[in-house]
Amino acid sequence: MNENPARLTSMTRRRLLAGIAGATAIAGAAAAGIWWPGAASAADNGNGLTVVDSGEINGRLSYYRFSTTAIGWNPAVNVLLPDGYHDGDARYPVLYLLHGGNEDFRTFDTQHDIQKLTAGRDLIVVMPDASTGWYSDPVSSNLGPRNWETFHIDQLLPWIDANFRTHPDTRGRAVAGFSMGGFGALKYAARHRDLFCSVSAHSGPPSLRRDAGLVVHWANATSAALDLGGATVYGVPWDDERIDADNPMHHLTAYADKRIFLVAGTSPDPINLFDEANETEVLAGQREFRAALDAAGTAYEAHERPGGHVFRHDMFAIDLDGMLQTLRPAA
Repeated sequence: MNENPARLTSMTRRRLLAGIAGATAIAGAAAAGIWWPGAASAADNGNGLTVVDSGEINGRLSYYRFSTTAIGWNPAVNVLLPDGYHDGDARYPVLYLLHGGNEDFRTFDTQHDIQKLTAGRDLIVVMPDASTGWYSDPVSSNLGPRNWETFHIDQLLPWIDANFRTHPDTRGRAVAGFSMGGFGALKYAARHRDLFCSVSAHSGPPSLRRDAGLVVHWANATSAALDLGGATVYGVPWDDERIDADNPMHHLTAYADKRIFLVAGTSPDPINLFDEANETEVLAGQREFRAALDAAGTAYEAHERPGGHVFRHDMFAIDLDGMLQTLRPAA
């Protein structure tokens, strides 16, 4: 028997919003994680950023925390250097790796073994804080400034180029992310197309308006609960111009000259409402996005894998291989 599409959309929305309670309940866990002491390599202030704290975890990994007018608290970034960075004067390509909602700048190191995944690869990996702000400058905030896009693009990116030996051009940068970070990667690659040559979405939604704007509802609800003190990224009623500016589906031509890598799960856990609602919508959105790219004649690499809304280490390793074939090599 065929289901009523309107009923399916309603059911999916209820399942999606039901996950907010669980996300809110664990929000404090990410913020309460223990950080390591140490002294990072000296870095200059600039580009609107003042370094207020830093630490070296080991010879490859350091963190930096900033004061900035773009954010109402002091956000941080993990910078992971390639093996041998301190032994020479070569310049390296950079991957901006964006975390998911209810995560932070430490997640790829503490939960996903990013040091092991990138060992032996000539690549700087930059992993910034983004709270649950959807990689956007929101319509409004009740907790002071939360301008994540401004922080990442206008401040952090040039600060990285000024303080590390990077290739400061389009072929010197890739952007990738998981979940909300996958959306952020697709958004940044389209809105700032001269900055990145490769974009990857690992279980990231590329379509804001499908299913009556389900992802917009989710972005508004989660940002209100976890980042903006009841305010929303896209406003209520919606700021349609802002949504269209951020929606990857509205900027297909921006991807024509980029390497694109997409991953989605095909079998989320039906008992886990958060997992089912998220990955069901991600998979449908990525299929819609791929069909639009096909119609536009734009090449991409896409994978559908068993499982739900998770960051797949094996897929990231494959993604890294493709990135490094596209990026300007270390020299």
